[in-house]
Amino acid sequence: MNTRRVIIIFAAFALLVSATALWEATGTEADGDTAANVVSASGAEAGSDAAAPKKKGGGLFGKIFKAPLRAVGRIFGKGDDDLKLARMTERDAEHFESTGVERIEDRDHRRPEIKDEGGDARDYLERGRALLEDGQLNEAIAELSRAASLDPKLSQAHSLLAVAYDRKGLHDRAEDSYRRAIDVDGRDPQALNNLGYSLYLNGNYRAAVDRLKKAARLAPDDARILNNLALAQVRLGKYDDAYRNFARAEGEFNGHANVAALLIRTGREDKAVEHLEAARKLQPDSQNVLRQLAEVYERTGRADKAADARQALAAIDAKQTVAAAEER
Repeated sequence: MNTRRVIIIFAAFALLVSATALWEATGTEADGDTAANVVSASGAEAGSDAAAPKKKGGGLFGKIFKAPLRAVGRIFGKGDDDLKLARMTERDAEHFESTGVERIEDRDHRRPEIKDEGGDARDYLERGRALLEDGQLNEAIAELSRAASLDPKLSQAHSLLAVAYDRKGLHDRAEDSYRRAIDVDGRDPQALNNLGYSLYLNGNYRAAVDRLKKAARLAPDDARILNNLALAQVRLGKYDDAYRNFARAEGEFNGHANVAALLIRTGREDKAVEHLEAARKLQPDSQNVLRQLAEVYERTGRADKAADARQALAAIDAKQTVAAAEER
């Protein structure tokens, strides 16, 4: 091991220790779009019609562990390739798909048994959906590809296949599958929703709004579609339109609360106060709304209003304490 590599390893370890010391001072944020995470935190549905898989390990520790390696790379230049985190491209995927691999089998190394459970296209579709929601992307792609092959007119198979490709970072393949889904059934609201959400995540907000509006016309009561449409409208600065769609999806209170939270994130606190006050009128005892109002009023120099919100919070806390004591 040469001197340079030793220095890199020690520097990475030192940075890891210092980053771990900040554990309690940092917050975690779900992967993906930050605005969607804010809305999801309120219990609202957003995203594609295949639920996002839960994270298995990693989390903040994984992010902290990767950070020192990136920092070391900046200190010492590009460094060796083994310090890089690389994403597999479509060309790489095609290379692996076309390369034959031999596996030596003996008593201790048996080839894993791959079962084809069979069934019709919808059976493959549902298995693919379950695997997608479990985060098993390669297996999901295999099942959904089979569903699309058995029934090329099954738009959901193409749509969910596109979602799987998107999650693997193979966006060109995803776009092709989204197109097939729409070509098969241009009136499939979930296919339009999935395409719209993909466009939203890739920053194509106007195109996303166009697709999501079509989806909302076809499925006017689908909360996920309406929330996605509202998120895209927020990105375009159309907060009034976003409020109306959030309210259609989750009710007026949640509509105001969601828009307020997103306005706060963009620094538009005066506008956020309007929605928070409207939410307070609908639910005067909402501690979350009162807490946000107190914080925003303090930051904007309105100490009297901040005190009023904190007083209301204290009264609610006292009432809850008395109720809890009486129950005992």
